[in-house]
Parts: sequence; C-alpha cells; structure tokens
Amino acid sequence: QLQASGGGLVQAGGSLRLSCAASGRTFSNYVMGWFRQAPGKEREFVTAITRSGSSTYYADSVKGRFAVSRDNAKNAVYLQMNSLKPEDTAVYYCAACGRRSYYYPLPDNYDYWGQGTQVTVSS
Repeated sequence: QLQASGGGLVQAGGSLRLSCAASGRTFSNYVMGWFRQAPGKEREFVTAITRSGSSTYYADSVKGRFAVSRDNAKNAVYLQMNSLKPEDTAVYYCAACGRRSYYYPLPDNYDYWGQGTQVTVSS
C-alpha cells in the first residue's frame, strides 16, 4: 500500500515536498516513481529512483527543479519540488515497480499506486 501526502496550494516560484509512505512489502525491492495527471490530460512520468537510490531519472519538464529521494529504512520516497510553475498543477501519484526488467517512464510497468495528492500552483 502506498500513501502519498504533502500536496497543497502554492504560488508560482514556491516549493512543496511530497512524501509517499509504503507498507506491506519489502520497500527496497521496488523502483519508485512519481507521475502526475492534470485535468483532461494523460498521466505523465515525473521521476523515478532505483531500488538503492543510486540512480534517478527525470522528465525534461522538471529537470533541475525537482529532486527525488528515498529512505529505505523508513519505507518512504520523497519528491522535493522547487521553482514551481502553474503548469505543474496536477494530481501527483507515487508508484512502485517490482519488475526486474522495466522502462521507468511507462505507467504500465508499475505494480502499485498511491491514491494521489493534489498540487496546485497559482500564478
């Protein structure tokens, strides 16, 4: 089970930190990803982090502004979002991928999903 939190309303240029708490399985066995979905749009990849946290991947639209991290001892993954823009407004989802072979930007490669947390950036 994944539980995302930390969303809210922030002005453009501001920051938010999302958290995703995992339970029920060995957290370190999973690649973790963050996706987002804006109204009327498809769910899109934001970032992913490997099992050990040694590698991270970002969508071009958030590179340099967002940072993903994880704490396997706490069964948690985090998304630090800085320099937020109105176009970052969306519901943000954390997801877990347990596959050995995967392509991290594809939602279908993820086995478990959190419920989502709303991020709204005002201009």
